[in-house]
Amino acid sequence: MRRHQSPRGTRLLLIALAPAVAVSLVACAPEAAPRSSEPASPSPSVSSPGPTPTGTPVPADGSAGALLPTFTSVMDEVWRRSESVKGRDYVDALVAAGFAKDAMQVTFDETSVGLPADSIQFSVRIDDECLVGQVGPSVPGPTALVMPGLPEGECLVGETRPIDW
Repeated sequence: MRRHQSPRGTRLLLIALAPAVAVSLVACAPEAAPRSSEPASPSPSVSSPGPTPTGTPVPADGSAGALLPTFTSVMDEVWRRSESVKGRDYVDALVAAGFAKDAMQVTFDETSVGLPADSIQFSVRIDDECLVGQVGPSVPGPTALVMPGLPEGECLVGETRPIDW
């Protein structure tokens, strides 16, 4: 005999499962957490303006939107040269372009079982926003966005690699 669930029972089940589904979807989404109502403590994000490897100067106003073309250009150049999925290559190139290393985050180059990462992300905190880049064979191409900074003062969600070089 087949048991039918009442519409009320179905609604209760959906309501009970909604938080789990929402958490799962948020964990997979490429978006950062929403902006906090508290102002993030500003951190130094760009060192003195200097030329990028292609000779493009870092904009004097230093806003994330103004710096996105430089960030993108640096990321694209590293990818074009090597199709690298090594975070250090991007961090070093961004530092050479005038971005402050202490405002950066980068994900691991390898998975937890020692395989090469399908993609990596790297970021630079600019006041309350972040420049976030992603490269790797599992993404259609290098991608760079301006995203809201996380309330904790970071840009990337989850465990990141120490930038200790």
